[in-house]
Amino acid sequence: MKSLLAGMTVVEGAAFVAGPSCALYLAQMGARVIRIDQIGGGPDARRWPLGPQGESLYWQGLNKGKLSIALDYRSAEGRELAQRIATGGTGLFVTNFPVDGFFAHEALQALRADQITLRVMGWPDGSPAVDYTVNAAVGLPLMTGHPDDDRPVNHVLPAWDLLAGAYAAFALLASERERQASGQGREVRVALSDIAATSLAHLGNVAEVMLSGHDREKAGNNLFGAFGRDFSASDGARFMLVAITPKQWGGMVDALEIADEITQLERALGIDFAADEGARFTHRDKLDPVIERGCARFSSAELEARFDRAGVTWSRYRSLHEAVTQDARLFADNRAFSTVEHAGGVAYPTPGAAAHSPGVPREPARPASTIGADTDQVLAEHLGLGSGEIGRLHDRGIVG
Repeated sequence: MKSLLAGMTVVEGAAFVAGPSCALYLAQMGARVIRIDQIGGGPDARRWPLGPQGESLYWQGLNKGKLSIALDYRSAEGRELAQRIATGGTGLFVTNFPVDGFFAHEALQALRADQITLRVMGWPDGSPAVDYTVNAAVGLPLMTGHPDDDRPVNHVLPAWDLLAGAYAAFALLASERERQASGQGREVRVALSDIAATSLAHLGNVAEVMLSGHDREKAGNNLFGAFGRDFSASDGARFMLVAITPKQWGGMVDALEIADEITQLERALGIDFAADEGARFTHRDKLDPVIERGCARFSSAELEARFDRAGVTWSRYRSLHEAVTQDARLFADNRAFSTVEHAGGVAYPTPGAAAHSPGVPREPARPASTIGADTDQVLAEHLGLGSGEIGRLHDRGIVG
C-alpha cells in the first residue's frame, strides 16, 4: 500500500494518539511524513509503556516510518522555522496545537494560500479534553460493567482517539482532493467530542435515550439487543459466545446439545428465539442459565471442537500476552507484522498497514526515527537550505 500516496508530503506537529495516528496511517499508505518535535521531545516522548532502555514503546508505535526534525519552539526563530516546514512540500499539516498559536491556520495561510491544516481538538470550542474525559462526558462508562455495581468503567482502549485519527486522515485526503479541483486550501477541525457524539448517534444510542426518556441499563457482558455473553467450560476456561443470525443461533444450540431445553423455554414464553434476536436479550435471565449448563458439560477443548464444527461465533478469553504468543492468526502468521529493530536495540513484531491488496506483497514496517534524527535531511530536502545555514541553526540552538 506504500505506493498509494507516493509523492504526498504531510507535516505533523502533534502529540498523543489522534494526530500521530492520523499521520501514521498516511505514512503507511506511502505519504512522506515529517514530524516537528521539540528539542528533547514533546509531552508524549516518554509515555509508558517503556522499553529496556527507557524508550517509549508508545511513541515508537505511533511514529513509525516518519522523519523527525527537532526545533526549539520557545524561540521566535524556531517557531518561524516550524511554520515554514508546515507550509512546505504539498502544504498538508496535521496538528493538535491550539487554534490561535503560531500554528494558527491564518498564520500558515499567510505563507501559503492553498494550505490545508487538519487540526485535532478536544472540544470544538477549544476546551481541552482527552479520550477518557470525553468518554466520561458522553456516558458510556455508566453503561459498562455489571448490573450490581454502580461504579463507572472506562474502557482501556482510547476509542475516540483512534477513531479521530482515522477520520482525520480521511478528512485530510478529502480536502486535498477538493483542492486539486478548486485550488483552495482550508482548515479542517476534528474534535474528539464530536467523534464520540456522532458515533453514538450513528449507532442509534442517541435516538434510543431521547425516545425512551431513560438511559440504557448495565448488562455486564451481555450483547445488547441480541445474544452474546461469557460462559465457562467445565475446566473453568471462559468463552465469549455471540449468536446474532439464525444460523449462528442454531449452530450454538446444536453444539451445546440444548435443543430440547430451548424448545421448552420457547413454548413457556410463547416466542421463537431463532426468529427474534431481541427476545434472546429480553429473556436473558432465563436463557443464560441454559447456556451456562450446556457449556459446563464440556471441557474447553471439547467446546472449541464443537463450536468449530457447528460454525459457532466464539472466542476464548485470554490475556494479551497469551494472544501474542499463542494465536498465530493475530501476530506470528499475520503478514501485517514484521520483526523490526527499534531505537534501544530491541526488536519486536511491528505492524505496517492494516489494509492490503490480494496478490500484492505487503511492505515491511519501518521503525520510528529518534527525535531530531532527520533534522538536517528535512532542512535540506524540504526547505532547500544549504549546509552553512543548517550549521548556523545548530550553532544557535534553533534545531537539534
